[in-house]
Amino acid sequence: MSAASIQKLCETTREKLMSSIASLEIFLNENALPELTIDQQDEESILFYKGFLSELRHLLVFSEVSYEKLGIVLRRANFDIEFAEKALYNVYHHCVNNFFYPKNESYSEDGRYAYTGQEAIRFRMKPVPAARDLIMNITKVYEELRDDLVYYESDYLTERRMQVKS
Repeated sequence: MSAASIQKLCETTREKLMSSIASLEIFLNENALPELTIDQQDEESILFYKGFLSELRHLLVFSEVSYEKLGIVLRRANFDIEFAEKALYNVYHHCVNNFFYPKNESYSEDGRYAYTGQEAIRFRMKPVPAARDLIMNITKVYEELRDDLVYYESDYLTERRMQVKS
């Protein structure tokens, strides 16, 4: 990839992360465990929402860190391709993977629906509308990031290893 295309990818990735960060912050600032479990006080619901909120906090932190690193990449006087590619690699492996493979598995992507136009995200249990809406809204962002950054899934590391060997 050329420096110009990597720089453009950094810019668009940063913009997409910002939209996700904004949505996550609003949700986390306005919702806490007591509000989410007000109608469902059983242990399973409480554990579900504890895991869900934990996943969102992790995703927010990873996204904010990546956003800041991409900002550093773009503010440097001389565009550093190596630093930019490492930042993009981290977006893929920390943000995209954390979104699609959440640790507590409060939701998951059902690949059978991923390319049918139907909603591919399936929740372990039915969430409150605000939680469902948040995930459905940011799913689009992380799907786009996954598509944009697919090179950084494995090809990037393979290429780096080959460079080191030469």
